[in-house]
Amino acid sequence: MDTAQQAEEPLNSQNGTGRDERPYDIVLFGATGFVGVLTAEYLARHAPAGCRWAVAGRSAAKLEKLRERLTAISPGCAELPLIVADASDADGLRDLARSTRAVATTVGPYVWYGEPLVAASAEAGTHYADLTGEPEFVDAMFVRHDARARETGARLVHACGFDSVPHDLGAYWTVQQLPEGVPLRVDGFVRSNAMFSGGTFASALTAMGRGPQTLRAARDRRLHEPRLVGRRASAPVGAPRFSRETGAWAIPLPTIDGQVVARSARALDRYGPDFRYRHYAAVRTLPMALGGPAFVGAGVALAQIPAARRWLISRYEPGTGPDAARRARSWFSVRFVGEGGGRRVFTEVTGGDPGYDETAKILAESALSLALDDLPQRSGQLTPAVAMGDALLSRLREAGMGFRVAHTE
Repeated sequence: MDTAQQAEEPLNSQNGTGRDERPYDIVLFGATGFVGVLTAEYLARHAPAGCRWAVAGRSAAKLEKLRERLTAISPGCAELPLIVADASDADGLRDLARSTRAVATTVGPYVWYGEPLVAASAEAGTHYADLTGEPEFVDAMFVRHDARARETGARLVHACGFDSVPHDLGAYWTVQQLPEGVPLRVDGFVRSNAMFSGGTFASALTAMGRGPQTLRAARDRRLHEPRLVGRRASAPVGAPRFSRETGAWAIPLPTIDGQVVARSARALDRYGPDFRYRHYAAVRTLPMALGGPAFVGAGVALAQIPAARRWLISRYEPGTGPDAARRARSWFSVRFVGEGGGRRVFTEVTGGDPGYDETAKILAESALSLALDDLPQRSGQLTPAVAMGDALLSRLREAGMGFRVAHTE
């Protein structure tokens, strides 16, 4: 581990620990993977002066090459600290967590590789951000590590990429445009032309192939999670329909995004006494509307067969992904329709390539926010909206992601 330069002066404290008492503000773990490299490049371009950050991974040689690449972007990265650590080395991850105020990790599938770093962060009082879209992992980490994180002051924030920040903050932004203290209904409609990487493909197939474990983890969480008293918040899976609001076919998306939005609503009174969110993919043509669920169903069926799952993963190896030219042509839009208290509002969140460029931006800005921003005094396992809320929203708008009110009625 190289020696990091000390900050000029402390910023906000963490559990009474001054900023100078830990050598780093941010450590990026899994920095040599496909999304890890993009996140490191974003930090090289956008980390503020005085931010003390380091990159971590299991290969010293790959980290050295990454540092050379980052130095070409920002000469100051020539002295960037490198940390050799493996996802299976619990002792090494404990040392890593103790060395930094916040850690961001791209190492998945998280259900296989993620828990040791979550455990180390919860124990050390270190803020944690990842890119998981795996409900089983998130639920299991709540059961095992939320209580300790509350004790130490750590914020454990999952789904800090396209899963699920545009949807979570988009619903949060939409709710802010609606009256307070009344039942609210919000629907989100996702459109994109983007491709996915080998790592994302492997994570999705892994989650699809673990249906019984996912149900068991969700049931276990319900037994441990406090019941919401005096308020309701839900994210039911809607029915396929034609959406007049968006002029597209709305196909239910049973992803983690709706769960994240509902958890934000349970934690924050601003979502009102009775909140409901539904999450859809928006497609323009009926054949696409009919073919999409069939394609997903075939993927789920194949994922149940270990040999088929391994073969599919081998066809699109983790660590690969679309090149810069393809990513530059990619975009996403999430349109929200919110209503309550006699008011109706149409909002939209937009950005570039969702799976890589925007995901790297979101993860990096989340880590910067956790490490440097003056955030609400909350700890434990939190959603992005609950942990960072307005601070992250402001960061992402300044970084070019669009949050706009398109129309009100």
